[in-house]
Amino acid sequence: MTDNVTPAGEGAARVPSAPFGRMLTAMITPMTDSGDVDYDGAARLAEYLVTEMRNDGLVISGTTGESPTTSDAEKDRLLATVLDAVGDRATIVAGVGTNDTEHSCELARAAERAGAHGLLVVTPYYNKPPQSGLVAHFSRVADATGLPVMLYDIPGRTGTPIALDTLVTLGEHPRIVAVKDAKADFGAASWVMARSSLVFYSGDDMVNLPWLSLGAAGFVSVVGHVAGDRLHEMIDAYRAGRVEEALRLHRGLLPVYTGIFRTQGVILTKAALGLLGLPGGTVRMPLPNATQAEVERLREDLNAGGVKLR
Repeated sequence: MTDNVTPAGEGAARVPSAPFGRMLTAMITPMTDSGDVDYDGAARLAEYLVTEMRNDGLVISGTTGESPTTSDAEKDRLLATVLDAVGDRATIVAGVGTNDTEHSCELARAAERAGAHGLLVVTPYYNKPPQSGLVAHFSRVADATGLPVMLYDIPGRTGTPIALDTLVTLGEHPRIVAVKDAKADFGAASWVMARSSLVFYSGDDMVNLPWLSLGAAGFVSVVGHVAGDRLHEMIDAYRAGRVEEALRLHRGLLPVYTGIFRTQGVILTKAALGLLGLPGGTVRMPLPNATQAEVERLREDLNAGGVKLR
């Protein structure tokens, strides 16, 4: 489930380890037509993502999993369901970040008890803490369990970027090992990677390939629901030095990237899964379900990107 290979040869550049695997999908939370969590569907979807889409790992109850509108009890049962389905074959990372430090610690401890392999902790949103508050928050959550932590830096949602010096400081914590980056400041990320042991993962599908060129370990993807196998091929090709092949795969996926993110990713991902005959279902308010026009446009995008629909 992890990859710690470094290249041989004097003076060779260090290839980053992949503490959570290289190809991960931020899994949606399947729901029934009535809006209840579809736990049987979650097990089926997790199996599909690991077996057919070649995912090394899954993130459960991240934003794409509608964590703002699922209860703690639902998160607990969902995590247990996925662990039971694929936990012996994939790294299962539990999203536990909130804008309440103690609540995040409670979720982290519950995830550890359930058997999660790692934690995803997003920057506290809305209350916009200063950088000193971020250090204290992330450190407290990391201290709450013995699990490795992936920070989630997505200022477009949270309103607060994790500053470079803050990332370097947090990287000194023995359990804070990685960053899911969704701000695509490549210069800043390069600076952090050169000065810390933090492992970076692309959190923005459109720039997955550029992230590999900077030394990122892999992806935490949304498009992985429908094209994880090709994303895995892209990683393999790039790491083997077949850059033109990786570029061909990247360009072939452009319509898929565009289609899934024409609106909120979880909305159209669930619509895409419906087109594939896989569990997805409804989304919870305040998010609306995709309109018929949006689904038909998505169908065109997925067809153009080579996704085989039913």
